[in-house]
Amino acid sequence: MICFPNAKINLGLNIISKRPDGYHNIETVFYPINLLDALEIVPAAGESGTFIQSGIPIEGNSSDNLVIKALRILQKQYALPEVDIYLRKNIPFGAGLGGGSADASFMLKLVNEFAGLHISVEKLEELAATLGADCPFFIQNKPVFAEGIGNIFSPIEISFKNYYIALIKPDVHVSTQEAYAGIKPQLPVKSIKEIIQMPVHTWKNQLVNDFEAGIFARYPQVREAKEKLYEAGAVYASMSGSGSAVFGLFETKPELTGNVFVVQAQ
Repeated sequence: MICFPNAKINLGLNIISKRPDGYHNIETVFYPINLLDALEIVPAAGESGTFIQSGIPIEGNSSDNLVIKALRILQKQYALPEVDIYLRKNIPFGAGLGGGSADASFMLKLVNEFAGLHISVEKLEELAATLGADCPFFIQNKPVFAEGIGNIFSPIEISFKNYYIALIKPDVHVSTQEAYAGIKPQLPVKSIKEIIQMPVHTWKNQLVNDFEAGIFARYPQVREAKEKLYEAGAVYASMSGSGSAVFGLFETKPELTGNVFVVQAQ
């Protein structure tokens, strides 16, 4: 059984306040895009399951992979058959595109179907939340306005079906801790929820990502990637999440060279 975990982009990202637990309250919009990994599970060929990964290399121990952690969560609560797992990574790491979170949440959904567990959507979201703040988003995988630490969702009507999305991933890995360094939380003048109801061509000077200033100062190649997208005709461009990937919305398919992903918006 196979599925195709997709990436997401952030439409705006405001850091509103620091919480007593050390985390930050934010507001943003998560939007799914057609940049896909491939995740497959089959009955184990041996007595125990295996994990085989290809595509973009994953550093570290495989037991730390969120796909394996998702499986372990289910194994603690349900009697599951042993499976072999195949993961093909196409979504870049350290990019703000949610690739690891998507893999984890899709693994929960895949095992649920494979083993006939009949776990409800609400329960899947609850399990996903134990893996990461943005993991529950990928259970329903629809555009949402996100608040809290990025884990409180409300539906939002927005579609880019007539647009192309171009992604540039500079050769930079930005950790969440690094992205938050130097951030001064503040209430936005206008909420993201309000801004995205306006025409896309008005977003350029209003829909901001609070992480950009600090990341651009440390990594000018990320700023240059955003400038490249605007020079190519993007209606709107921004860094996604805590970076370092930058995306642009285009009304016609852009002609861009180099290491650029271009996908039809869904």
